[in-house]
Amino acid sequence: MAMGRPVLAVVSGPPGTGKTTLARAIAAMVGCPAVIRDEIKQGMVLASPGYQAGGNDPLNIPTLHAFFGVLETLTKAGVTLVAEAAFQDRLWTPHLEPLTAHADVRIIRATVDPAVAHQRIATRAGLDPHRAAHGDQNLLDDIAAGRHALDAFADIRLDLPRLTVDTSDGYHPGPEAITAFLTKTA
Repeated sequence: MAMGRPVLAVVSGPPGTGKTTLARAIAAMVGCPAVIRDEIKQGMVLASPGYQAGGNDPLNIPTLHAFFGVLETLTKAGVTLVAEAAFQDRLWTPHLEPLTAHADVRIIRATVDPAVAHQRIATRAGLDPHRAAHGDQNLLDDIAAGRHALDAFADIRLDLPRLTVDTSDGYHPGPEAITAFLTKTA
């Protein structure tokens, strides 16, 4: 890692691309914490009786602020970490850009064929009862109705080092290349 500055590895990508699994794997490879946006939201859901996902979700904005509050606290403290969320440009960049003052931010974009992503979303919607908080069934309905395209994703436009990782079958590039990307000095 760069001397004196932590690295913030930002794992982004559309739904179903394997972001969370990749973020956890990277954190284990590097030996640092992973901060997962959906897990923060799930914790908020548990404290919100009667919560229903979808539409104008009242937890989205509080989750965004809690997520970036955690990232800011940890990077200011000098903690190297992995942060996982969709990180689409319009909503996320205004919150991500200030963190570059505290950490060397590196973007890792998870990708797969949209058909693979769709299958992953369908599988997790049926297997994980906690995923109900994240509207996977609503997303599947929107995809089927043509209201959402998994390949219409607006990447972060900040001028930061970036690496695309295909998660279709393992990780390509592999763990060594991902670690080298995160540990190279700027």
